[in-house]
Amino acid sequence: MAVRIEILKEDSRTRARLGKLHTPHGVIETPVFMPVGTQATVKTMTPEELKDLGAGIILSNTYHLFLRPGHELIREAGGLHSFMHWDGAILTDSGGFQVFSLGDLRKITEEGVEFRSHLDGSKKFLSPEIATQVQMALGSDIVMAFDECTPYPATREYAKASLERTTRWLKRCQETLTTTDRQALFGIVQGSMYEDLRKQSAAEITELDLPGYAVGGLSVGEPKELMYEVLDYTVPLLPKDKPRYLMGVGSPDALIEGVMRGIDMFDCVLPTRIARNGTALTRYGKLVVRNAESAHDFSPIDPTCDCYTCKNYSRAYLRHLIKADEILGLRLMTIHNLRFLTNLMAEIRTAIREDRLPEYREKFFYEYGYLK
Repeated sequence: MAVRIEILKEDSRTRARLGKLHTPHGVIETPVFMPVGTQATVKTMTPEELKDLGAGIILSNTYHLFLRPGHELIREAGGLHSFMHWDGAILTDSGGFQVFSLGDLRKITEEGVEFRSHLDGSKKFLSPEIATQVQMALGSDIVMAFDECTPYPATREYAKASLERTTRWLKRCQETLTTTDRQALFGIVQGSMYEDLRKQSAAEITELDLPGYAVGGLSVGEPKELMYEVLDYTVPLLPKDKPRYLMGVGSPDALIEGVMRGIDMFDCVLPTRIARNGTALTRYGKLVVRNAESAHDFSPIDPTCDCYTCKNYSRAYLRHLIKADEILGLRLMTIHNLRFLTNLMAEIRTAIREDRLPEYREKFFYEYGYLK
């Protein structure tokens, strides 16, 4: 297989796993958080900076690259790795979530999804075959199946019809992918918040014996407690010898809770998005650097952080850059937030290795402010 996971240790008190994800572009320690580079770039960051932060795998988006600059141009450039000067691993989202988020601008049929481009309003069409062919042209290591991300809330009838369509689409993706020696297709479990439907979906997609599996349709507006409940009964249904990916989740609490339930891979725009809004992740909770409290504060964002930003710049300076709309401010904030999460995942891996993950969770949650 182009992608496989090597499980090094399973936690005795939780479902957490320590492992290595083997890909054509390197080996990544898991559990891992994947920075999001939607349009063939993690916003404001160079590939060299991402490596320095500890990132070995990033995510790019089929929908956006399909619209601009086009997958044929990227194929001409030698694939996404060459095009964006990144020699680490890449996972490409199928575009299903972006189509889901278009709402009234799209129409779902058995054949695929007709939608209007958010760029110019032109009519476009994505099917399982097209989404897979685009990802083949991009040359990503991990290809996500084209699915329908079920909205929350959804009726049981809608969720059932949606998951069954997702299974049929997955089979079409599998039939289309011809580069299995260097690309791995991951299927996506849907079923909304219904336990029996999640079980049905998991049974249908694991029967196809794919290289990896994702849990989709979460972090779409439901309470976190409900998300954790769904993970509690869904993750055990996935094969132990395949990587497990929770899509669109990146808050520190959800990363820890997801790991404790057996998830190996995560992605989210949260660290880069809140950085652009002047907010930093710290050991003691979120810090809104743009607020007036930082104006005369010459301490770093987080004194426990080893990132370039915290080693060299004060909250006061960062606030000045943000208020002045200077790009450097966004870059420095992004560097910090991504390093915070790569550090967090490294600490989680160490805690699993040393058999103290529940204790780590309690200490982190207390310091972060989740526990009073």
